[in-house]
Amino acid sequence: MYQHILITLENSATDQVILDHVRPLLTLTGAKVLLLHVADGWAARHFNQLKLAESEEMKADRAYLELIASGLRAEGFAVDTELALGDPPAEIIKVAERGHCDLIAMAGHGHRFFGDLFHGSTITQVRHHTTIPILVARARKK
Repeated sequence: MYQHILITLENSATDQVILDHVRPLLTLTGAKVLLLHVADGWAARHFNQLKLAESEEMKADRAYLELIASGLRAEGFAVDTELALGDPPAEIIKVAERGHCDLIAMAGHGHRFFGDLFHGSTITQVRHHTTIPILVARARKK
């Protein structure tokens, strides 16, 4: 079944939704996990081009990834992390393909029609540009 699952994280409460959905799947399959957060602020988008120092936001994102990874490792799962920089949909696809992931797991916000129409959604862009299966768990409304 699945051997390598990419889980996208936003560094928000929404992350718990996708983690809760994926844990049973990891237990069943024994799949390796790649936790990914894409930093997309100004410093992240221009990091390599301008040879910038890592921003405080990027440092916090890296620490958050390691915090989640250590919790999953304590549960017995094999976990790697990656902090990517730039456009989230493009980076998710690139990392998933490079890592030979056979499932991309993401939490969806359930945006409204007009917001997605004008801004697009990461999930929509990813699903239109990859052949890797995607598991989407809808985040609970507050």
